[in-house]
Amino acid sequence: MMCPPRSVILLALAAFQLTAHAANLQAGAFAQDITPRQLPSPINGSTKGNFAKTVNDPMYARSLAVSDGRTEIILCVVDACMIPREIVEAAKALAARATGVPTSHFLISATHSHSCATLASVFQSDPDPAYVAEVPARIARSLIQAHQNLEPAELAWSKDQDATQVFNRRWLVKADASYENPFESSRDRAWMNPGFNNSKVSQPSGPVDPEVSILAARAQADGRPIAVFANYSLHYVGGLPAISADYFGAFAQEITRRLHATDARYARKPAFVGIMSNGTSGNINNVNYAAGGPKRGPGEQIAAVAKSVGDAALRAWDKLQWKSTARLASTERDLSLTVRKASAVELARAREIIATTPRDQDGQFSNRKAIYAREALLLESFPEQVPVKLQAHRIGGLTIAAIPCEVFVEIGLELKSRKVLDDHFTISLANGYNGYLPTTAQHELGGYETWRARSSYLEVAAATKITQNLQEMLASLAK
Repeated sequence: MMCPPRSVILLALAAFQLTAHAANLQAGAFAQDITPRQLPSPINGSTKGNFAKTVNDPMYARSLAVSDGRTEIILCVVDACMIPREIVEAAKALAARATGVPTSHFLISATHSHSCATLASVFQSDPDPAYVAEVPARIARSLIQAHQNLEPAELAWSKDQDATQVFNRRWLVKADASYENPFESSRDRAWMNPGFNNSKVSQPSGPVDPEVSILAARAQADGRPIAVFANYSLHYVGGLPAISADYFGAFAQEITRRLHATDARYARKPAFVGIMSNGTSGNINNVNYAAGGPKRGPGEQIAAVAKSVGDAALRAWDKLQWKSTARLASTERDLSLTVRKASAVELARAREIIATTPRDQDGQFSNRKAIYAREALLLESFPEQVPVKLQAHRIGGLTIAAIPCEVFVEIGLELKSRKVLDDHFTISLANGYNGYLPTTAQHELGGYETWRARSSYLEVAAATKITQNLQEMLASLAK
């Protein structure tokens, strides 16, 4: 009897080993409270620094870990307006030492809730140094415990739509109309949040993305839900005068309740974690300026959005096709991009504005020209180029891109249209913060999201370069 050739034996052994590893699919999740212990707490979300004196609902770092026996990826969404790269990398370093997972396999993003404690200095809001010092360890705790909670699991991914909660907030200015921006120019042709019944604008300047995507994990042993990691391209909702995780936190509660994930039979198991990540929502909000909307009390709109998006997530859940094997892979690269800075003439004018504009009693500026003049002077200390960390992850037939910016919806839609596997979504405000990311075409229209500040400073071609790099990275995961 003839033995098969050595090459055939090796190929068969490799296939067996690959299958054996793939069969070891595991998942674990954990939600770590990161609410500031000291109040009042600075909060981002306005051109003036504000403070929260009370807590409406806690802030969390919510993590989902997945492993195929060889590769592990941990996705973490933090209740924060934005997270500086320094905090992200400190948390990753702590978690990598504790778990052995490479830092490139951690994805840490912010929700962009405007009612969370400040972590990044933007406009006139600066963080509490004591809070900044303790946050990396608390985020790392979420990553580490999710890893420690790994157990044999099945994964699935799907999507549905909710077009009722997303509206493009940038409107086109009519040809015979104009408004003045903070740089003493009236050339802008896009107007963010122009208000209801504004006769100077005509229609939204771009599309929306109504998709609600979910990545779900359930335990092999008893079928209990471990986590739902969702993605929706909605900036935030707002409306609460206290620390709050906004609709992102409300969604987590909504999906937990509706999946009956707190049943008594699961009491001795790790708790289910619902997670909502921010998609490409840089120019998308929850206000329909074409029609208006009902007047809501504090928190009512947050609850309404969480229920509506939860409905879509449950429809996606009903379409899930569970898999006990899935290929995992990650890739990461730093892209160096130029910082937009003021010219010598513009800097001179900025200094003049600062010198002649009175401050409010709280020491801050209310005058918009002075606010942006201050930003021009602060940007002058930035390096000429900055690193922008990009990531691409594969979980079975799903790919996930990560960009450290407030990404315009057109970019997310383009990446979805060129998906290399079955499905794709993009997470904004991930692995750092590099301001808004408008497309080149939207830069030409001007408007708030393009105005030079620490909230918008990357070169005009940044979106094109980032998209091209991500397409290469995503394609490499499909091989």
